[in-house]
Amino acid sequence: MSPATILPLTAIRWDNIMTVKEIFQTMDYGPAPESAAEALTWLVDQGGRFGHFIDGSFTRHTGGFDSRNPATGEVLASLTQASQQDVDSAVSAARKAQPKWEKLGGPGRARYLYALARLLQKHSRLFAVLETLDNGKPIRESRDIDIPLAQRHFYYHAGMAQLMQDALPDRVALGVCGQIIPWNFPLLMLAWKIAPALAMGNTVVLKPAEYTSLTALLFADICRQAGLPAGVVNIVTGDGAVGEMIVNAPVDKIAFTGSTAVGRRIREATAGTDKELTLELGGKSPYIVFDDADLDSAIEGLVDAIWFNQGQVCCAGSRLLVHEPVAERFYAKLRARMDKLRIGNPLDKSIDVGAIVDPAQLETITDMVAANSDGDMHQTAGDMPAQGCFYPPTLITGLDTAHPLMQEEIFGPVLVATTFRTPAEAVELANNTRYGLAATLWTENINLALDVASKLAAGVVWTNATNLFDAAAGFGGVRESGFGREGGWEGLSAYTKPRTTGKTLPQIAPFEGDKGPSDGIDRTAKLYIGGKQTRPDGGYSAPVYARNGTLLGHASQSNRKDVRNAVEAAQAAKGWARSTGHLRAQILYYIGENLYARADEFEARLNTLQGGRTSAQEVKDSIDALFTAAAWADKYDGQAHGVPIRGVALAMKEPTGVIAALCPDAHPLLGLVSLMAPAIAMGNRIILGASQPFPLAATDFYQILDTSDVPAGVVNILTGPHDALADTMARHMDIDAVWSFSDPALSETIRKGSASNLKRTWIDTSLPTIRDTLTAATEVKNIWIPYGE
Repeated sequence: MSPATILPLTAIRWDNIMTVKEIFQTMDYGPAPESAAEALTWLVDQGGRFGHFIDGSFTRHTGGFDSRNPATGEVLASLTQASQQDVDSAVSAARKAQPKWEKLGGPGRARYLYALARLLQKHSRLFAVLETLDNGKPIRESRDIDIPLAQRHFYYHAGMAQLMQDALPDRVALGVCGQIIPWNFPLLMLAWKIAPALAMGNTVVLKPAEYTSLTALLFADICRQAGLPAGVVNIVTGDGAVGEMIVNAPVDKIAFTGSTAVGRRIREATAGTDKELTLELGGKSPYIVFDDADLDSAIEGLVDAIWFNQGQVCCAGSRLLVHEPVAERFYAKLRARMDKLRIGNPLDKSIDVGAIVDPAQLETITDMVAANSDGDMHQTAGDMPAQGCFYPPTLITGLDTAHPLMQEEIFGPVLVATTFRTPAEAVELANNTRYGLAATLWTENINLALDVASKLAAGVVWTNATNLFDAAAGFGGVRESGFGREGGWEGLSAYTKPRTTGKTLPQIAPFEGDKGPSDGIDRTAKLYIGGKQTRPDGGYSAPVYARNGTLLGHASQSNRKDVRNAVEAAQAAKGWARSTGHLRAQILYYIGENLYARADEFEARLNTLQGGRTSAQEVKDSIDALFTAAAWADKYDGQAHGVPIRGVALAMKEPTGVIAALCPDAHPLLGLVSLMAPAIAMGNRIILGASQPFPLAATDFYQILDTSDVPAGVVNILTGPHDALADTMARHMDIDAVWSFSDPALSETIRKGSASNLKRTWIDTSLPTIRDTLTAATEVKNIWIPYGE
């Protein structure tokens, strides 16, 4: 304004200006719009049209679909639908680039990752605005959470690349990784996937979500700025069909974040391959408030837990469980806080709740809530924007725990609630879900907090906080929330493999014969279920012959009902998981001592079964395996992650649960012990399918278990053909993991069947090491504990 246009004070309308007193009385927020000019300019500079990023350059735009601003419906850019040829070209480029990228070494890769992190910082405002335009989340969330965390992941994994040679000398890259990410955290999910993959020497083909591809394409642009070698990062855009092409492509690993339904289909599609797989899937996370909690803080935490990103968060605290003594007071405070939430233009820095990502998702949320007539519903008061994909924050109280809205993932700003009376009931309600991604609990009692946290079926637990994330702490779930971790040391194993592999175990046909027993005594070995010998449900047994054709005895033939009985016995032994590592070690030492006392007997038995004279070493190795597992029982522990908060993230190693394991044909005693000992050392219960040609080694061994104080149901032993057990084990909903060191032909059956409840699988053809088995026998739970007032 020039001096000539300055108005005298008498010409100013003072009646519309609020006094300081009025401002403090109303505490109204004024608009604080963020300019979209730079982001829109970048889109225009690219021509408003994008192809794919393959082999270090962008391909020509060939048409496909539009990317729209969900807050306004305006078209932001036109993107290309990838064809099979595009995906093949991307995979080929990644395959060609991978050997040189890995050979560059950790320090060489670290420099590129560091450069990417610096460029993310340099262009952070551009990334934040573009993310909000494309996704609809409030600019404050993009600017203050998503983009800084993406930067953090590249910085952190630059350090991991630098340390790989010294810290992980026995691990190497997997090769080419296919990565498929969702639309709720587009750039952050890209960072979670690409940073660790590149750090470990892999190359990637990544597909961003159809709705939100723009920040991935901007990331491709900074890959060029960083001078990243061509083919190391490849990005193809399109709908779910493109993701399916990547899953079926000749890649070495698939990393997927998205819905449980799609994750289940990916598990089935990869069942007949040796592709590594990590799945970070849906959730219905509990938010538990005890009566001694700081209720006002818990309210603010809940706002963050469920209305952050409009509730479109896999770990959203969408199931509220409130202690009965404070429930009504808490609900009243919550409704009052909801009515002050600001909904509107996501580029306004004063907005709390932005737009739903797409009209299709808005329709899904609307229909799920409209179909419900139970409980009491409260929605945020105030006007909704006239255009765009907006849905009001919603609270529904008084629902029972079996209600569909309490069980199904809504993926929107909808909170459902019920109450509990005791901590034990809170845990029971929290775990009453097929998911197990995250959980939040609020209490001023640290003893109660740690006790409840250890009992929750979740991969992440936040105490007196919520939605804390960091590259140093692994994130991932259990049950139908998927498997694998992203971030931290535990996340690196998903992008590496052992430098060397063990000797392949042979498949051995049983000996045949027509002679009777040498001593004239008929022996039929029973199954071992629930701490006692039991007859097989089917009533069948098969002869076991020595090399010379002499009958050694009969082995029971297990069927699916025997598997069922073994699972019931294992479930009844849940207390084993709560026993101390010291106690488990003592029992394993006792098993080893008892086997040592009968070493000569087992050596003779194994020589007779296998027709050799070298079984003394197998018995010795079995005793050593028992003692080694005992030694690890109270030493294979977790760590405190160095996360950037005033607090700690405790990475606790917990037992997987009930494990079904098919033992190798060869080494009938050592194969069984090598799987059993580490599993029970970590607190698991195990169902073992004994060696097919030499089952009597296992049935002799349960005599050792009977005299070694092993609680009933901790170890269960079945005999008979593995192909009669594999599918039942894989599909059983109360088995948490299936391991197979048996016939490789069973691997597809096991992997495909495991999709039923997305149980973990471990398929190998060489005798496992104790350390590998300890890793497979545990899940990492990260418990975040902030401290201070």
